[in-house]
Amino acid sequence: MGGSGGHIPPPQLPGNTYSESPIFSPPALIKPSALRSLTRKLRFPVSALALRLFTSALAAEAANGAGRPGCLCAVAAAAPRAARHQDTGCFLVHATREQGRMARIPGFFLDQLRCKLFTPFVPMFLPAKMFRYAQVAHIPGALYFDIDGISDRTTHLPHMLPSEEAFAAAVSALGISNHDKVIVYDGKGFYSAPRVWWMFRILGHDKVWVLDGGFPQWQASGFNIGSSCLDDAVLKSRAANSAVETAYNGELANAATFQTEFRHQLLWTLEKVKHNVAAKAHQVVDARVKGRFDGVMPEPREGVRSGHIPGTKCVPFPEMSDGAQTLLPADEISKKFEQAGISLADPIVLTCASGVTACILALGLYRIGKHDVPVYDGSWTEWEALPDNDYPIVTSAGS
Repeated sequence: MGGSGGHIPPPQLPGNTYSESPIFSPPALIKPSALRSLTRKLRFPVSALALRLFTSALAAEAANGAGRPGCLCAVAAAAPRAARHQDTGCFLVHATREQGRMARIPGFFLDQLRCKLFTPFVPMFLPAKMFRYAQVAHIPGALYFDIDGISDRTTHLPHMLPSEEAFAAAVSALGISNHDKVIVYDGKGFYSAPRVWWMFRILGHDKVWVLDGGFPQWQASGFNIGSSCLDDAVLKSRAANSAVETAYNGELANAATFQTEFRHQLLWTLEKVKHNVAAKAHQVVDARVKGRFDGVMPEPREGVRSGHIPGTKCVPFPEMSDGAQTLLPADEISKKFEQAGISLADPIVLTCASGVTACILALGLYRIGKHDVPVYDGSWTEWEALPDNDYPIVTSAGS
């Protein structure tokens, strides 16, 4: 999986200050200055699969009363296209997490949303969150990867890892192939991006990197920022989310162009964690902030109690980065874990609230050479909701 085939090796680009690794090598990071030289050459091939999925989704929404048939006539002129560097096969992905409702774009916004992809431009119905994406500042050429949309549709738990078929369908809709390199960033620096990095890795794609410092560092470096024009990235994000829904309906079995290879060792389930509470074969490390871990601060999700799984230790995810939201050097990351009483020579499994910030710790551990640390995907949100007799909760005040 992920072989280079006949791909031309990428050039060594400037700006990556990590002397131990060229730009497309571990520790899975890329510097903003190096990314800037890539974005200057982004090209845009058409994805027919994404177009078909998007038009099908709009037609379904119109039939269900979310839109009007007359609003669909401009879609054929708006073929979803991927931001891609033709020479290196590199995609830039903006990791997001935002759920929204269906809403009509008001007529007075049409001039603001006018874009070269739409000729002619007519009123359309799009998810409200897609309209918000169009207003978010971003790196030019980036696609949007919605971790709430590209998720397991069979569980009530938030943004769980989707099935192999659903992930393959979504990534195919984004126009990404197994030969491509993927660079992920988010708006906070380190938050959603490591989750997307982990999702690609667990499903067999190693050609994935996180932008060190994310969008804040890109912006602080004075590099160009994308406009608020509604463009192909918004359409492709909608197509990817629709592809997930279609896959869970049992369709598109042979339509995906991205192939997955599931790595079971990177994922832990509730059963494995419960067994480990007694066996203590792995050190369980929680990425939530200490107050929530100790049970003295509330959880952000309504109805979820704070506390932690018995035997768990805490390394808050903000400790993986510095004040500039860039990942700490390897020796400092090692110290953070050692100071929390964690042996880096022994097995580790990671948890958090819902499987997102645990991936930040996974990225930190990857930097120091621990490349196969699993994440408990359901994390605290799953554990806390179950009967205390079987799934006990520990707080600083006692169980």
